[in-house]
Amino acid sequence: MSIILALLAALFASFTAILAKIGIEDVDSNLATAVRTIVVVIMAYLMVVITGQTGNITTLSTKSFIFLVLSGLTTGLSWLAFFKAIQIGDVSKVVPIDKASVVLTIVLSFIVLREPATMPVVAGGVIISIGTFVLIGKDKKKKKQEKKVFNTKSYIFLAIMSAIFAALTNILAKIGIEDVDSNVATFIRTVVIIIFAWGIVFFQGTVKELTKISRKSYIFLILSGAATGFSWLCYFAALAIGKVSIVNPIDKFSVVLTMILSFIILKEKPTKSTVAGAVLITIGTALLIL
Repeated sequence: MSIILALLAALFASFTAILAKIGIEDVDSNLATAVRTIVVVIMAYLMVVITGQTGNITTLSTKSFIFLVLSGLTTGLSWLAFFKAIQIGDVSKVVPIDKASVVLTIVLSFIVLREPATMPVVAGGVIISIGTFVLIGKDKKKKKQEKKVFNTKSYIFLAIMSAIFAALTNILAKIGIEDVDSNVATFIRTVVIIIFAWGIVFFQGTVKELTKISRKSYIFLILSGAATGFSWLCYFAALAIGKVSIVNPIDKFSVVLTMILSFIILKEKPTKSTVAGAVLITIGTALLIL
């Protein structure tokens, strides 16, 4: 069941990046993140109400609350870095770098959570790593030839930071979600993120730009937020019943789905490196599912 939920999380996550890329055009990335988070927190609360878990929000242990809050903060930082990266770079290149968090998560799950390092998990992680670095390495060379070194370094750095924070998010969430309903955990984390995201917006003074966002951008940002909400609900339900070292890599199969959608919908051009990287990541994910 955890594998099915992780695959569904990957499907919704792939739509998140595509819809956000369309909606974030001509919109400050931090403001776009804040707008999207409103949708996610509403969805998260509705799931808490539907599952009858509202009473459990106030009965969390101090440990669970602290780790869920920390998980929410790292998610917020990961989002800010990720959506700025896709604003200045191609989705098909940013997403694979961001998803390198799968390797960091596997390593941390062995060290921190003491999960068993089985051969399929290790092999899958190694192959996914190779696929990710194929994409990063080729992209750097191409961009240098096009004399876009500054932007290239910027979005690669942002995507890497997004991956680091995402890996920390998974470990902190796994610790905090013990003995906690997954929907309640998702809601608490999302509340932290919305406070964090809007705090950034007010600090920057970009809140006044809300009236300048086009109807098209609002629609796609809302749809992106809904896709994120569905992805999270599936992912944290899977995380609650499965192992981080297996659930997280399967969820990150969204990188391949996102690349395919970026070629079809966004008309981004596939290269030998992106295709090779996608194939390797697919093989690595398959090893984790077996």
